Amino acid sequence: MASHELEYEILGGSAQSVEIILDPGETVIAEAGAMNYMTEGVRFEARMGDGSSNGMLSKLWGMGKRMLTGESLFLTHFSNQGKGKARVAFAAPYPGTVVPVDLAAVGGRLICQKDSFLCAAYGTRVGISFSKRLGAGFFGGEGFILQRLEGDGLAFVHAGGTVIRKELNEETLRLDTGCLVAFTSGIDYDIQLAGSLKSMLFGGEGILLTTLKGTGSVWIQSLPFSRLAERVYEATYQARGETRAGGR
Repeated sequence: MASHELEYEILGGSAQSVEIILDPGETVIAEAGAMNYMTEGVRFEARMGDGSSNGMLSKLWGMGKRMLTGESLFLTHFSNQGKGKARVAFAAPYPGTVVPVDLAAVGGRLICQKDSFLCAAYGTRVGISFSKRLGAGFFGGEGFILQRLEGDGLAFVHAGGTVIRKELNEETLRLDTGCLVAFTSGIDYDIQLAGSLKSMLFGGEGILLTTLKGTGSVWIQSLPFSRLAERVYEATYQARGETRAGGR
């Protein structure tokens, strides 16, 4: 199914959102709870799946796969049922950058972290992709279950902090597991031990690193939500400790 052709505008700087401009009859699909606002003429409906399949068994199978990613069982479909152009905006629940990706320009497929998908043109197939490598399967955690976006239209993913796009040409890139946002077909993905025992214990970079090898595009985020949450927790815990000590 050909995807709807969308116009869009990226709004903001450090905490971006994307405003989708819909012609009459056009639809954009999004994760539940991602919508900020919409203008008159836009109607929304929670549906099982992305709309690429009409069979009940296929929809149930798609819901089961989404359960594995921890996402909502439903995707919300926003359609312009008016006579003129209408707008609907989406943003992730934490500060960062919205990355537009033309799926047709990257071979029709994008693999991304399970919590990075924001919205996409109707006709985009949203599924999951299991890592086939033993390392990723054994250690699990970030990156074992990835999200797969397929189609020929626009898709939008969200990243924390600044986004860096790397182009690999039969090269290898190693990065923190939480810093990976997405990559295209042609990239081989694995999770490996970071290095020697001493480096893993005292290096501060964690036990595992994501290894990407091949030819294609890779999107990297400078501030993963997990890292941000850890810093907030540490600061809050320290502040509580100082408050209790000062009250004695």
